[in-house]
Amino acid sequence: MPEMKLKIHTREGFRLLAAGKPGERSSIFYTAPYGDGDFILLETDGRWKHFIVQLDDAMPEVLVYVPGNRMAFHIPPAGERGCFSPKSFSGACHLIRARAATAEEIGHRRNLALNPYDQPREGGFFPHASSNVEGQKPEFTARNAIDGIFENNSHGGWPFQAWGIGKESDPVLRVDFGREVTVDEVRLTLRADFPHDSWWRSAVVVFSDGTKEYLELARTGKPQSFQVSARTVQWVELKELRKYEDDSLFPALTQLEVWGTEQVPAE
Repeated sequence: MPEMKLKIHTREGFRLLAAGKPGERSSIFYTAPYGDGDFILLETDGRWKHFIVQLDDAMPEVLVYVPGNRMAFHIPPAGERGCFSPKSFSGACHLIRARAATAEEIGHRRNLALNPYDQPREGGFFPHASSNVEGQKPEFTARNAIDGIFENNSHGGWPFQAWGIGKESDPVLRVDFGREVTVDEVRLTLRADFPHDSWWRSAVVVFSDGTKEYLELARTGKPQSFQVSARTVQWVELKELRKYEDDSLFPALTQLEVWGTEQVPAE
């Protein structure tokens, strides 16, 4: 099992606050307000790639993949937290935790796209969402589609953040896994603040192996599930989104789930 260190980087420099022994959980209880530019750093010896992290006590823990020997999470500036709970990253008491994931946690079938800590700039960990429509407010960027929050009967700030495309005619949403995984199901949850929202009649999922799946969508706020032939891939793209012809200009996606498994690495 890996050795790991949790650090917080502030304007004064690095602060080493927790060093975990192999197989143990590392945690920080940080008693100061965050400043602009602060970030959390997890350093490892590189032998283990899968970690369970909880980078804020108002947010859930999640399994992330770290291909190198460090991951950096940049604290969102106070004016850019519209896609997070107001409790997140606020105040002067912060509990941060990390540990190596177990073989059972790595190997069981799950939503491989889930990452509430994803951020626009890559921090050395996955999954990571990106799109060709990123010049918007935080409430409408790609990371919102993989944060695990399904509230979709309104629009705007938390908890109704979504991937919004504005008036983009050919939007593309991509999720990178950072390694090979085997996927067998895709689920889409549309934002459903009707009649403010429009919706997409159809979409295409493109996989990194060059294959495609064509999806027919319905006007509903419930998750729409599509079984796909199992394939091993490193990324997926959602594209060729065809809007329903109505008066609304605002289709949006609340969640993209990619279900499947991955091989458990040898210790």
